[in-house]
Amino acid sequence: MKRLAFYGRVSTEDQQDPDASRGWQLSRARQLVEPADCTIVDEFFDLGTSRSLPWKRRPEGARLLDALSNPDRGFDGVVIGEPQRAFYGNQFSLTFPVFTHYGVQLWVPEVGGPVDPGSEAHDLVMNLFGGMSKGERTRIQLRTRAAMSDLASRTDRFLGGRPPYGYRLVDAGPHPNPGRAAAGQRAHRLVADEVTAPVVRDIFEAFVGGAGVRAIAQRLTDTGIPSPSAHDPARNSHRDPRGWAFSAVRAILTNEAYTGRRVWAKQQKFEELLDPDDVAAGNRTRLRWRPEDQWIRPEIKTHAALIGDDLFVAARGRLASTRPGTRKPRSSTHAYPLRGILFCSICGRRMEGTWRKAKTGEAGRVLYRCALRRNRALTQDFPEHPNTLYLSEEAILEPLDQWIASITTSEALAEHQRPSTQTTTSAHLRAKLAEVDRKIASLIAAIEAGVDLPQVSEQLNRRARERDGLEAEIRYLPRERVLDPTEMQEALDQLGGIANILAGADSSAREQIYNSLGIQMVYDHVARRVTVNAADACVHNRVRRGT
Repeated sequence: MKRLAFYGRVSTEDQQDPDASRGWQLSRARQLVEPADCTIVDEFFDLGTSRSLPWKRRPEGARLLDALSNPDRGFDGVVIGEPQRAFYGNQFSLTFPVFTHYGVQLWVPEVGGPVDPGSEAHDLVMNLFGGMSKGERTRIQLRTRAAMSDLASRTDRFLGGRPPYGYRLVDAGPHPNPGRAAAGQRAHRLVADEVTAPVVRDIFEAFVGGAGVRAIAQRLTDTGIPSPSAHDPARNSHRDPRGWAFSAVRAILTNEAYTGRRVWAKQQKFEELLDPDDVAAGNRTRLRWRPEDQWIRPEIKTHAALIGDDLFVAARGRLASTRPGTRKPRSSTHAYPLRGILFCSICGRRMEGTWRKAKTGEAGRVLYRCALRRNRALTQDFPEHPNTLYLSEEAILEPLDQWIASITTSEALAEHQRPSTQTTTSAHLRAKLAEVDRKIASLIAAIEAGVDLPQVSEQLNRRARERDGLEAEIRYLPRERVLDPTEMQEALDQLGGIANILAGADSSAREQIYNSLGIQMVYDHVARRVTVNAADACVHNRVRRGT
């Protein structure tokens, strides 16, 4: 009896019970393989993962690909319940060669059994399903955007998200969709909040009256008025509740919702390549601001106004006069190896990296700063915190590297060796070789089926030359072997030790190394001391602490 593994996927966009989705996909898979005397012995099921993500970026898909290279994987093939769930766009042509390379069959119900690597018909069918999957997702996106734009332009119903500060949600009856109404979902609308609405009016009146954003924030903090994140912590758990942030006051002053009009589609999701040099890595989703003339403003009032139009226009005009010109988005070309792992001991916030240009003839330097008091108003009893706290990167890296070297053992490094670039290159070349073999087999099958030899001979010769070239590349790759602890220590000694290796690495490589070790650092500016913690198997298999 042949043993198979099952792969399935369900995402949040499917609006389906994950357990039910897994159940019917697994049922289809069993209906296909059990009559062929096969049994499913392992499962890989991605939950909440978009179909647009390539397999290497899906948790269970990546685990399955890793299992293919293991001779002791415990299964001889993989069965999927529905090809549209597994493959998107050209993912089949990028993934199936890996199955072929390791001799693992791929069973698909729509094919009626295992996919034949040498069949052009199977290849066309599977790529067709990938195209259908991509088209289905695109249609869902277009329909959703069109429907939401229509609702935003002609209805006063609250369409989702967090209510603006100064408002609260109240019940507005059953949901307009009969199915959702039957399930108990309700519609909502915005009403003025008795506690926070007067604060919004006070902010606008004070600003138009001449007070600055910082002065308003400090006055609100000193009088004990909770900030938006402190007033509604359940909806703002990701924000700092201490004091009023200057950006919160500015956001209120620029929010047109306080005039009683809902503004929709200020931002839109766009997909861009994760790596332009590797299209197979897939896309990532980014939010971008749309031009203001493309924002959707309904002609009717959608909720109660907290301020008049004149007051909002006056506040907006004063904001424009105090911040003239268009601010260009700032981007840095510098890598910060301590990004996200260095914290301020006073406020607990992550310190952010910044590049400081030096005087003429001198090199610049990287600083890490905590600017809590420059970003928000704090109470008088808040611990003493400089307006901006700085720490030089060059004062940290060398002691940090020496500390990592002191707690890292050659035994742990030997135990946790990972595939190198050479290993990855070999696997990539072998996958390409398997794909070329498949194409050659298809051409030979075409000749045997009666296709004129002159029509395919040139293609066959070209594929044969391509195959010879790939075989030569694989043949001349140096063989790689795993080092034992003694050999690992000898290699480290030849390279000057771990600290010397880290010192020679660039900033991007250092950032990856520090994150992989689970480094966490806390800076105490009074004692001028950095406390470091690391949690990784390569550092004695336990959390260590140093200063």
